[in-house]
Amino acid sequence: MKPLNPVLKPLFLTALLAGTLDGLAAVIMYCAKTGKDPMNVFRYIASGVFGSDAFAGGTTMAIWGIVFHFIIALGWTVLFFVFALRVSMLTKHWPLSGVVYGVVVWLAMSQIVVPLSRVPAGTGSADWSGMIRAALILIVCVGLPIAYGCARALRSR
Repeated sequence: MKPLNPVLKPLFLTALLAGTLDGLAAVIMYCAKTGKDPMNVFRYIASGVFGSDAFAGGTTMAIWGIVFHFIIALGWTVLFFVFALRVSMLTKHWPLSGVVYGVVVWLAMSQIVVPLSRVPAGTGSADWSGMIRAALILIVCVGLPIAYGCARALRSR
């Protein structure tokens, strides 16, 4: 039996790490700010597909939100790995690439994905401090881990 592509395992582990760090950061920030149920973070994510009904959906909607969250993390990870296989500078300078990628992910999510989803209007953070905090979280928890994980995986090829 032929072994799996040696990049697949690190790709999935990197996506798992980025999704976990980002989800944990979102839960910590939400709970510190509101003191409410941390599962509301994942209901918010589920509302991208299910709309307002997600907020009344209990545990089921939170689970859907977790699934969607990790699918999104996997998508961003795959995208970076695909580009990095073609542009070696992304892995040679992974810290800079990670910072830039975190900003790209933040811009795409906040300006394209969320507005095109079914997330109810007015449920996100629209103030400058919230936007900066969200961008920093995506840089530290998504961009940098993905860039590092990719650089490490491709270096060992």
